[in-house]
Amino acid sequence: MSDHVIRSGDRAAFLAGLRELIDFLTAHPALAVPRYASFAVLVDAPDSAARRDGVESVAAPLGVPTEDTGRGYFHARRDFGPISYAVVGVPPEERQ
Repeated sequence: MSDHVIRSGDRAAFLAGLRELIDFLTAHPALAVPRYASFAVLVDAPDSAARRDGVESVAAPLGVPTEDTGRGYFHARRDFGPISYAVVGVPPEERQ
């Protein structure tokens, strides 16, 4: 059993929402879109090693490295054009 918890939402609902957004934007070509957009998944864990493990478990299938950004934070991100998908391990004291 892992020592980390990935705060994940309802996958089917998230994907359906993305498809609905794509359909809506396609049907309304005059509507402005953001220059950049991002999504982040958060990892909860009591210690740095477990946070890193949680971030790496998402970074591996994304094909990107995990970065130690200091002070107990870990981060990985993959860009899909102007849209970023990220995973972030946040120290427990910062989540309060």
